[in-house]
Amino acid sequence: MNHLGHFALTAALLGLLGAGRDPRVVTVSSVNHRQGRLFFDDPHGERGYKPMAYYNQSKLANAVFGHELHLRLTEAKSPVRSVLAHPGYTATNLQLHGPTGLWRFLLGRVGNPLFAQRPADGARPQLYAATDRRVRGGEFIGPGGPAELRGAPKRVALSATATDAETGRRLWDLSEQLTGVRYEFPASV
Repeated sequence: MNHLGHFALTAALLGLLGAGRDPRVVTVSSVNHRQGRLFFDDPHGERGYKPMAYYNQSKLANAVFGHELHLRLTEAKSPVRSVLAHPGYTATNLQLHGPTGLWRFLLGRVGNPLFAQRPADGARPQLYAATDRRVRGGEFIGPGGPAELRGAPKRVALSATATDAETGRRLWDLSEQLTGVRYEFPASV
């Protein structure tokens, strides 16, 4: 599960972040988190891997983690903010090397030139989430254009699954189990 590296790295850096000025963690997800499902009984796809289903799972896991981290940081009265962001539809090698066959052609060769934005524009929501003083913990920042594919950064909605308390608790517990990592939350100074 791609999310586990984010989970472990964030835990390792949290103490250092808490000592910083205007500290925040920006978790990068995707609009695809809305199509995702968490396979709690087979998180790594060992019993049946489908690339797009597990990509969507990883993006949903990122969204659930970012939201759950926000709740736990707030409860601990930590100065660290957890913010989420997504780049929209950005012309990267993902579309050219991820899907296969007709999907690769449609997404990479046709979709990129017609709909995708430049990588520099795709980075804007993450940069905005990381630096703009008006951004609050728990917010999800993405492109403000049609279908959140492109455009200037703005606050967008997380899926109901991403903000579900039971899903957040289950993913957190599973992440601790699979990584052996436990969080220590820095309190306000």
